[in-house]
Amino acid sequence: MSSLLRVHGRIGQRTLLLTTAAVPLTGWAVHAVTLHKQLAATKRDPLTGLLRRDAYTARARRLLARHGDDTALVMVDADHFKAVNDTMGHPAGDAVLTAFGARLSAWAGPRASVGRLGGDEFAVVLELPATGREQRLAQLVRMLHTPVVLDDGRTVDVAASVGAATPDAIGTRDLTALQRAADAALYDGKHSGRAHLATAAHATVPSINGRRTGRPGTGLWGRAA
Repeated sequence: MSSLLRVHGRIGQRTLLLTTAAVPLTGWAVHAVTLHKQLAATKRDPLTGLLRRDAYTARARRLLARHGDDTALVMVDADHFKAVNDTMGHPAGDAVLTAFGARLSAWAGPRASVGRLGGDEFAVVLELPATGREQRLAQLVRMLHTPVVLDDGRTVDVAASVGAATPDAIGTRDLTALQRAADAALYDGKHSGRAHLATAAHATVPSINGRRTGRPGTGLWGRAA
């Protein structure tokens, strides 16, 4: 009987030691999860949930290095966005930006790098082979031209200008060069209602921080908006 009690005692001590040892590990695990969520939050735009500039840039460069000529860099500008804010209020403008973010994410898929560069300007780097590229870009334009319905039932007519650059057309996988070319192509096709594909000539347009020189915001703090 005493032997049995001693066995149970040893088992109980081991259980207690394991439980005690697990407490700080469990506490650290909770802390680690919380820390991870906080760090992830700093990488994302709080309004749209898209990647901020630095996080977008890092992921975009990895995609370009991995997939090469089968990638595309897509720049998006919301058209007449100031008019939405001025006539319908900033909450309506926020709703439009949120909708654009959701549509870009849905179109690009979970493996893409989708970022909000600032204001109403967005960028996407994704795997997009030449086969079907124009059809996919046309699909994006249709999605971005779908009216946004606000919580109060009002409808906002929206549109966006889209420019795209690819390593095979530009001759480089450099992110800055591709952004410059896509941004220049976007402005060549501004308000055209279709995606404008960049050529090698678009890559020669002067830029600040990868955006076309002279575009709104490029003179502010030496950075693009």
